[in-house]
Amino acid sequence: MDTFLIKALQLILSLSILVLIHEFGHYFFSRVFKVRVEKFYMFFHPWFKFLKYNPDNKGKKWSFFCANDSEEEANKKSEEMYANDKPATWRDTEYGIGWLPLGGYCKIAGMIDESMDKAQMERPAKSWEFRSKPAYQRLFIMIGGVLFNFLMAIAIYAGIVYCYGEEYIPFENATEGMAYCDSAHKIGFVDGDIPLMADGEAISTFADFPKMIMASKVAVLRNHVDTVEISIPKQFALQANKDVENGELFMTYRVPVVVKQLQPRMGAEKAGLKEGDKLVAVNGVETSSYDLFMPELKKNAGKTVPMKFLRGGKLLTANVAIDDAGKIGIMLSSPVEVFETVKKSYSLLQSIPRGVELGWEKITTYVSSLKLVFTKEGAQSLGGFGTIGSIFPNQWDWLSFWMTTAFLSVILAVMNILPIPALDGGHVVFLIWEMVTRRKPSIKVLENAQIVGMILLFALLLYANANDIYRFFLK
Repeated sequence: MDTFLIKALQLILSLSILVLIHEFGHYFFSRVFKVRVEKFYMFFHPWFKFLKYNPDNKGKKWSFFCANDSEEEANKKSEEMYANDKPATWRDTEYGIGWLPLGGYCKIAGMIDESMDKAQMERPAKSWEFRSKPAYQRLFIMIGGVLFNFLMAIAIYAGIVYCYGEEYIPFENATEGMAYCDSAHKIGFVDGDIPLMADGEAISTFADFPKMIMASKVAVLRNHVDTVEISIPKQFALQANKDVENGELFMTYRVPVVVKQLQPRMGAEKAGLKEGDKLVAVNGVETSSYDLFMPELKKNAGKTVPMKFLRGGKLLTANVAIDDAGKIGIMLSSPVEVFETVKKSYSLLQSIPRGVELGWEKITTYVSSLKLVFTKEGAQSLGGFGTIGSIFPNQWDWLSFWMTTAFLSVILAVMNILPIPALDGGHVVFLIWEMVTRRKPSIKVLENAQIVGMILLFALLLYANANDIYRFFLK
């Protein structure tokens, strides 16, 4: 299957889950406090709906590919709703699926939201409306989406460690150290450095990578002897993220060249190399790791050259033919096959606190990186759906999918709680103001704030996706 299609499918599935959970958070607390929810939709539905389910409809409850209600039909339903003052139930809600997979919504009666239903707000308030409930109940309804997204991230992380455990290579077990990208070299990292600390905090695995690029100083072990401190420039995280987008990782393990498998009738097999041999030099040049080994093969493409290797603790030499493509016909052992790993299994009860810990680590790291968005470089690095889709793997892998979805759930929670009108955080600001001052903002103020917020969000959406288009087609 085409790589683009695989990424697109993963993106749509992930966003579907995230939106459903987020909107269900609002729905859940609305139902707890007996607030009527008019509509609950996954995806948007301009012009028509893919699926509609109306449980209170005495006629046809299920409808497929149906047109949106006309203004006359919408007004009639609204009149019927406000003519009835019975307690709200789940049957008052129209459930459905739209056809445009860019989000979803939960329309709560008596609330200023993206629907901008001004006619509703001009009617006398009913007991089952959002605006009739105490401020603390409205606050729970508004933070419900963010809360459920965070809980979802915790649940995913807990499920991952329960099903897969955690296996990793501590930096100190990577005997050859790390290989760094060009931008890392420019600020002082040297291939072979082993990371030790970031701003005085011990780091030991790739999970600590965000701490490294967000730190002001990183200490590394160089040549297995000297401890060297490297200053990290401000906003360096933006450069590291750009490198990732371009397929260049900040650092990778320097893996010794250990033969895992031989391809028949190629140079390595003909020269007598065997599985388990560790290649250490090519044509007199030391190649203690893969990142040194491959360039030497390319330099000597089409030649037969002496190669030194270790077998059973003995240093041996063989003349190996390198083909014109710079290959000798070997499959190399992966880092987890070469280095000693640490593997930890979790019981169901142990996985829950670990899920909470991982979720909190992700949210604090992401929050600390938000300050970079408000710089010139940060604004230029903003991306839309293309950037989000690019972080999914090229091949379908459930572990990677769920790890990415959990992180996106954290991002969605953080972004929605920002104090921007039209976002959940904007509503929360007005509610806190009301709880502190004991004064409700006027409907006009809320409507104007909603309009301004929607304009800002729409502009941001256009800008972010325009950045994607520019990077893909023009850069």
